[in-house]
Amino acid sequence: MRYSLLALAVGAALAGTSVSASAQSRDSEIQALKAQIVELMEKVQSLEERTDAQSDVNVDTAQRLDDMVSKTPTVETKGGIKITSADKKFEAQVGGRIHFDAYAYDRDIAATTGTTEFRRARLTLQGKALGWDYKMEQDFAAGTNLDGLRDLYVAKSALGGKFFIGHFKPYRSMEELTSSNEILMMERPFASASGLFNGRQFQQGVGYMRSGDSYTAGLSVFNLRGAAGVRNEGVGAAGRVTWAPINRETSTLHLGAWFSVEDLNQGSANTSASVSYAGRRGPSQTIASVNGLAGDKITAYAAEVAGSFGPTFFQAEYVQSTFEQPFRTPDQDVTTWYVQGSWMLNGGHKPYKAATGVFGSPKVDKHGLWELTARYDTIENESIRNREATSWLLGLNYYVNPNLRFMFNYTKGENEVNGDETAQYALRTQFSF
Repeated sequence: MRYSLLALAVGAALAGTSVSASAQSRDSEIQALKAQIVELMEKVQSLEERTDAQSDVNVDTAQRLDDMVSKTPTVETKGGIKITSADKKFEAQVGGRIHFDAYAYDRDIAATTGTTEFRRARLTLQGKALGWDYKMEQDFAAGTNLDGLRDLYVAKSALGGKFFIGHFKPYRSMEELTSSNEILMMERPFASASGLFNGRQFQQGVGYMRSGDSYTAGLSVFNLRGAAGVRNEGVGAAGRVTWAPINRETSTLHLGAWFSVEDLNQGSANTSASVSYAGRRGPSQTIASVNGLAGDKITAYAAEVAGSFGPTFFQAEYVQSTFEQPFRTPDQDVTTWYVQGSWMLNGGHKPYKAATGVFGSPKVDKHGLWELTARYDTIENESIRNREATSWLLGLNYYVNPNLRFMFNYTKGENEVNGDETAQYALRTQFSF
């Protein structure tokens, strides 16, 4: 019995010792877990503090980047150099063109000299300032200062169109209003400043132009003084309207009409229609003229038609003009017209510029474009017998890329006044940006 009680006591003691040891082990483990949790919480807190600090840095960096973008002008170099202020209120673009010509003559009666020359060497600055447009262009091949001044104007969009003030081309002659970088042949036809408006390509005045997807309407009023001309009281006006009843991506039909009135008044220089019928620098013939001292008028009315359908292109203008004469002398009526066209040999299409009512150069890919060209051009003073000149032109244009073009023209001219039939071979290297 005593042994049994002893065994029970020993067993109870051992059980109590085991329970006590187990409780102590759990307490130790709990304490260790608590320590680990405290350590993890401290690490999480540290990470959160770092993340908050980094977020503040990121927000500050983003703000600084936004400030830099909003205060830094943008610069574009596609097709030229263009700078726009951060607030979009000022814009300036620099461009230019180089036309280098070489020509030789097949002589007949008139004396001619074949040579080379820079036909054009222009720098252009244009852009916007506080809601106004501006353009300044100087042609160093035509002379310095005022002799070489071309476009120089400010313009403002209003009343659904744009007003121009300064020195620019009057709104007359489709070919005259086409950029020299995009004309079909090396020189323009007689129904332009290359003939009918000889020496009167740019005039000082005001103008208004409005256009839509398929129409344009423009009116200009000007002094008969170019930038380098003498002061005079001559005034003029010219207007042009166009409509494109077909105007799709690869098919365009253009119709137009224009007029021009030039009233010489006091102090105007003698004004004439004079043509170089065998190409530039070749022999010339005066078709009609007005004495500036007489103060008479020159009027012109014209119709135009043009179209670009796939690789083919055509353009024509017909002009009826009158040169008034003084002292009861009969007026001189001048008629001039031309038709020209081209065919792209390896694709390409001449696009229509709806804003100005003229056609531009085709888009050029890496393979380049070849274009066959032709023109017939004639001008006649119907009031004077045999006062007539005509030209036949054949050409080939090679568009290397959007900036570089080579042009070849063969011109066969005929002067009815003296029977001269001089011909010219001409080559142009043209670079523009």
